[in-house]
Amino acid sequence: MTTDMIEPDVQPPVGPDTAAARTASQPLSKWALYTRRFMRNKPAVGGIIIFIVLVLFSVIVPLVSPYTIGDMDFLNLSTSPSGEHWFGTNASGNDTFVQTAVGLQRSLMIAVTVSVGVTVLSAVIGTAAAYFGGWTERIILLVIHFMMVVPNFLILAIISNDAGGDWRVIALVMIFVVGWFFPARVIWTMALSLREREYVHAARYMGVPGMKIVLRHLLPNVGSLLVINFTLGVVGAVMTETGLSFIGFGVKIPDVSLGSLIGEGSASITSAPWLFYFPALALTMLTVSMALVADGLRDALDPTSAAGGRA
Repeated sequence: MTTDMIEPDVQPPVGPDTAAARTASQPLSKWALYTRRFMRNKPAVGGIIIFIVLVLFSVIVPLVSPYTIGDMDFLNLSTSPSGEHWFGTNASGNDTFVQTAVGLQRSLMIAVTVSVGVTVLSAVIGTAAAYFGGWTERIILLVIHFMMVVPNFLILAIISNDAGGDWRVIALVMIFVVGWFFPARVIWTMALSLREREYVHAARYMGVPGMKIVLRHLLPNVGSLLVINFTLGVVGAVMTETGLSFIGFGVKIPDVSLGSLIGEGSASITSAPWLFYFPALALTMLTVSMALVADGLRDALDPTSAAGGRA
C-alpha cells in the first residue's frame, strides 16, 4: 500500500512587491481617482498654488501691515515703490500695498459668496424644473429665458449705486438677478436624462417626496458640473464686480476692491503707473489661477478626457 505524502501548505513570501501589487489591485475610491487625475495636471496644480498664495496675501497683509487703507502719509504723496511703501502710494498718501491686499480680499469675498449662492440656487432650480416637469418646468424656463434677454448689468449697476456700493448688496443682486439663470438652464438640460433613471423611478414608487428625490438623487449626480460651475463662477463674479467698480457703480470709498483700485489707477497710468499695474496684476493672477483650476477639474471629473491621464 502506498502512502500519499501530504505536502504542507507553503505560503508565498510576502515582500514589498507583493504588498504593492495587492494595493494596486484594490479599486480606488471616486474622489481618490479624481484627486490623482487632478494632481497629474501640472497647470491646474500651479493654479491652486497661486490661488492659495493670493488668499494668504489678502488675509495676512492687512493684519501685519503698519498701515490701513485709510492711513495717509503726507510725506509720501504719489511716490513710487520703495522700502517704506512696497507698492508705492497714491495722491492721498495711502499705501497701495495694503490697499491691494484689502481690495483682493474684498473681491474674493464677493466672488466666493456669489459663486456659492449661484451654484446652490441654480442647482436646486434646474433639477427641480427637470424632475417636476409640467407647469413648474414651464414657469421656471419662462423666467430663465426672460432673465437671459434682460440687460442685467444695467440693473445691477443701478441697484448697487443706490445701495452706496455696499458689497453685500452687490453680492445678493449678483446672485438673484445676474448669475443663476444660465447655470440653471444647463443643469436642467443635464437633469432631464437623470429623471428617467431607475433609481429615480424606484424612489418615486416608494413614496419619497419629490423635493427629497431632487436633493438626494438628482443633485449628487450633477456634482461634477456644480464643482466646475463654482470655479468658473468665481472668475465671472470677479470680472463682473471689477467692471462695476471700474465704471464707478461698484464698491465705493472708504471700502476698496480690485475694480475700484484699477479704476482709480487708470486715471493716472502715465504719471503713477504702479497704482494701476499692481491691482491689475493681482486680478490677472486670480482669474488665470481659477481658470487653470477649472480646466483641471473638468479633465479630472470627465471620464472621457485623456488630459488627466490614466488612473
